[in-house]
Amino acid sequence: MFFQRKKISCGLQYNTIPLSTPLAELRYTVFDTETTGFQVGTTDRLIEIGAVQVMGFEVLEEGIFQTFVNPKRQISREITELTSITGEKVRDAPPAHEAILSFIDYVQSWNTVCLVGHYVSFDSLAIKSELKREKVQLKDWFTIDTLDLIGYIAPSYDMRDLEKYARIFGTRMYDRHSAVGDALTTAYLFVELLWQFKNRGYDTWGELINATDNSARSLFL
Repeated sequence: MFFQRKKISCGLQYNTIPLSTPLAELRYTVFDTETTGFQVGTTDRLIEIGAVQVMGFEVLEEGIFQTFVNPKRQISREITELTSITGEKVRDAPPAHEAILSFIDYVQSWNTVCLVGHYVSFDSLAIKSELKREKVQLKDWFTIDTLDLIGYIAPSYDMRDLEKYARIFGTRMYDRHSAVGDALTTAYLFVELLWQFKNRGYDTWGELINATDNSARSLFL
């Protein structure tokens, strides 16, 4: 049973593939979450998870994952107005730990190298906090933040808004504050950033790691 599992692995391939692997051969899971508010480490809860696959420089829209999550509490009017997620939509949805396990199964089924998100620390905290409430530790969780890649390519930018970056880089935009919509927008933004990264002469997994997360180098050296 779930409650007997003290640790679960996300099954990512980040620490098993060679650093010399070309960007075109890498597969990523781009994901996003919606929540009842911003205090996900304490009082707020997950209400949706959405994800899509990126293979090399291509978004695979046929590989979409989406699940609502029952937060077991009322969703405020403000959040419903922002996300269009109502109490009715989540009433029959799985609880957070079941939804997260479904998401992890999806990630593992695609053999992805890592997770990608826009301001991904928030989404990671939302998921890890839900598991922590069930006394479960999540292992092998490795992420790339599009904000870090933007900071490497265009360090003069200093904001977090996904829609503004999509406009600046001329990429597709989908429904805002929908987990799937934001995941798709992030995926197309990420692909454009990868092209710009490659055009600057970088073309390997190791170079992408060094560009987006210097603290992660010790994992690979």
